[in-house]
Amino acid sequence: MNKLLATALAAIALGSTPALAQPTDILNASYDIGREVFEAENAAYAASGATVTINQSHAGSSAQARAILEGLPADVVTFNQVTDIARLVEGGFVSDDWASEFPNNASPFYSFPSFLVRSGNPKDINDWGDLAEDGVQVIFPNPKTSGNGRYTYLAARAWAVEEYAGDEAQIEEFLTKLFNNVPVFETGGRAATTAFTERQLGDVLITFEAETLAVANQLGTDKYLPVTPSVSFLSEFPVAIVDKVVDNRGSRDLAKAYLDFLFTPEGQEVAASNFHRPNDEAVAAAHAGTFPEIRLVTAEEAFGGWDAISAEHFADGGLLDNVFLNQ
Repeated sequence: MNKLLATALAAIALGSTPALAQPTDILNASYDIGREVFEAENAAYAASGATVTINQSHAGSSAQARAILEGLPADVVTFNQVTDIARLVEGGFVSDDWASEFPNNASPFYSFPSFLVRSGNPKDINDWGDLAEDGVQVIFPNPKTSGNGRYTYLAARAWAVEEYAGDEAQIEEFLTKLFNNVPVFETGGRAATTAFTERQLGDVLITFEAETLAVANQLGTDKYLPVTPSVSFLSEFPVAIVDKVVDNRGSRDLAKAYLDFLFTPEGQEVAASNFHRPNDEAVAAAHAGTFPEIRLVTAEEAFGGWDAISAEHFADGGLLDNVFLNQ
């Protein structure tokens, strides 16, 4: 009898407990120069009929990964480098198969490191080799804190590997000169842009083409000129659901629907209009006049994939440290 009474009381208690309310908002943790494109994406998503509120957090991609590991409750990430999502996988926040959950290895659009110079290009900067010349000041973010900065390092190294036929001594000499030409390393891409355009530091800014084209469009080609190098490094912008957060909040469906939108023709059009190169072929064709031709190398082609890059270049004591920490 006592057991039956206890069971009945438990059932009543459970029945009277209100169901967990469905969230009405999600948090997107994104890279720092992604503010404008995601403001536009969010507005387009709302216009499509979505009622969820998309909150945004922007910082260097690596800083965002660290913040999530330390407690930032992001439902989704829209990063600019695979290795930063890999850190979340290692921390148990993102599933191992995240890259297969969306098209194009979960990258809705892409870009690459490109140059922005001042009107008239007074230092005649046209390719990577020009960045190591005496008297040239180069602005780009710190590779230790910014995916943007790491892409710059990888693009410069990829050019040097071809230029010097794989001679590591010459490659490191070039990269050391390039790093020594940086007067200050900002923590993220947008801070680097601010240093170049507002503080007027440096002769050339290296950042994603999406940023160089946007700055020239906004501030005027009479002041700033985008320069496309002979070769650069494919910079994917991977997205992922933060499983640990969405399972706790009950927001998985909201998170997935939002990321799905980025791959739709509408989402791709927004990306292209904000100078990110779309993967949708029809949208890319419609914006072909916006984007110069460029030869891009990939992580796999140039360095054996992201696992090899992480181990050989970005680990403590890796090849990046040879040209960066020892200057």
